[in-house]
Amino acid sequence: MEPNHIHHVSGPPFELFQALPFVLAILIYFLLALFSNRRHKRWPFIRYVCWILGVLCAAAALIGPIATLAHENFTAHMVGHLFLGMLAPLLFVHAAPMTLLMRTLRVGSARRLSRILKSLPVSIYCNPVVASILNIGGLWVLYTTELYAAMQDNFLLHILVHTHVFLAGYLYTISILYIEPVPHRYSFVFRTVVLILSLAAHGILSKYIYAHPPVGVLREQAESGGMMMYYGGDLVELVLIFLFCQQWYKAARPRAVVSITQ
Repeated sequence: MEPNHIHHVSGPPFELFQALPFVLAILIYFLLALFSNRRHKRWPFIRYVCWILGVLCAAAALIGPIATLAHENFTAHMVGHLFLGMLAPLLFVHAAPMTLLMRTLRVGSARRLSRILKSLPVSIYCNPVVASILNIGGLWVLYTTELYAAMQDNFLLHILVHTHVFLAGYLYTISILYIEPVPHRYSFVFRTVVLILSLAAHGILSKYIYAHPPVGVLREQAESGGMMMYYGGDLVELVLIFLFCQQWYKAARPRAVVSITQ
């Protein structure tokens, strides 16, 4: 049975309105970087690149051709999931937006923001276990219940689900990779266990989707979408694993000992 879909307004004016938040995100980031460069060391060029690519990935998943096809094609929807929930968060984390914001704020404001980041609620959400449950667990709820079909008929629910997918993916990524200063750090061994379990849960979910199509999704589309989630997710996860292992190697390698001879 074909699912009912949300009817979207189309046309150049509406498309420009949809693109405005993403354009503003890039402009604000560049303005913050320029302001930061006046008082601190120049902001690394690679961080600009990561931010732009992250914004483009999120835009492609939400307003681009992928988003248009996603309402009729489950495989396209899954491509959007990979862009919004996995690739965009990974790129945003490497753009280090919180570090950039801290560099541009006044001392008092920076201290208040630092206290918020060190608060108990933030530490709970940034716990690798909690973040992985929100991320992978949320996907299990989305695809194994009637939520996926419901979001196709409710525009507000559609927005909420996509917001959760992105934020949960971002929280999960920052809980595994420490690119920015983290008040509550967990050991590499602990994060490795969480990473392995979450990757396994993601892979099992993709196989479950292949065998048990979500409500309103044709079996052929569920099979191709499940394969896209499995193999496409593997590619992003390999990058995440490589970066994690690289951090672990740098942290564990012996420090050079400088001897002074008299």
